[in-house]
Amino acid sequence: MSDSTAAVSATPPELADVAPEVAEAVAPDREIAVEVGDNIMEIKNLTMKFGGLVALDDVSFNIKRGEILGLIGPNGAGKTTCFNAMTGVYKPTSGDVLLEGESLKGVKQHKITRRGLARTFQNIRLFGEMTALENVVVGLDARHRTSVIGALLRLPRHTREEKSAVERGMALLEFVGIADHAGTLSRHLPYGHQRRLEIARALATDPKVLCLDEPAAGFNPAEKEELMVLIRRIRADGYTVLLIEHDMRLVMGVTDRIVVLEFGKKLADDTPVAIRNDPRVVAAYLGEPDDEPA
Repeated sequence: MSDSTAAVSATPPELADVAPEVAEAVAPDREIAVEVGDNIMEIKNLTMKFGGLVALDDVSFNIKRGEILGLIGPNGAGKTTCFNAMTGVYKPTSGDVLLEGESLKGVKQHKITRRGLARTFQNIRLFGEMTALENVVVGLDARHRTSVIGALLRLPRHTREEKSAVERGMALLEFVGIADHAGTLSRHLPYGHQRRLEIARALATDPKVLCLDEPAAGFNPAEKEELMVLIRRIRADGYTVLLIEHDMRLVMGVTDRIVVLEFGKKLADDTPVAIRNDPRVVAAYLGEPDDEPA
């Protein structure tokens, strides 16, 4: 049994039962350089080419601190490519991504995470042989300062960080609603719980912007409703959220603003109500109507 697994049974269940304590553990004070409502991220003229294929074509939009921004579009519109270019998976052909005014261009993925940009994936990427709590603790390691030597020698700082990681990990599991499964191997969790665990692990990195890539994929209607509640709770706890999602009911029900991509270009950027009534967006999803017969 690993240290983290053993610590699960030692962690008092009351930790997750007291709402103020959970909120404090989930969302500690974050140093954010912009005020609520100001731009926390700026995507500037982002272009991504794969040989002769232009996956993103001069795309620009911003994300305001404290909002839930939806990024939508038909299949092949460039949504996930945009996520990958923003988070360092791909190096943009041209353009830039700014987080709190600082460029992320050329920055390695793990350093982008440390700067405050975290993400989940369409295809769940958990450590199957680790427990739910251990998966979250891995995310918390992004903020730890103990050296390898300190960890090997179990110096006081490492011991403090390890204890704090277990406590905060439990709080995060409670926050996403799966604390009862803290000691379960992630591969044994139901699919919906695995999705929630991936969100908890991303939150563990203490992000300034949380990017969710199709978090409702494979969910039934009841699970989608619960996910909407969770996303609102995440924003209420002080996080900024960027959401890619195909389910339009979910997107319309949870976002403050929506950016629409089509064939790698930005088609629209407006409120959910305006996007719903935009004929260009309707045409992109449903196709142009046939001409009326003579």
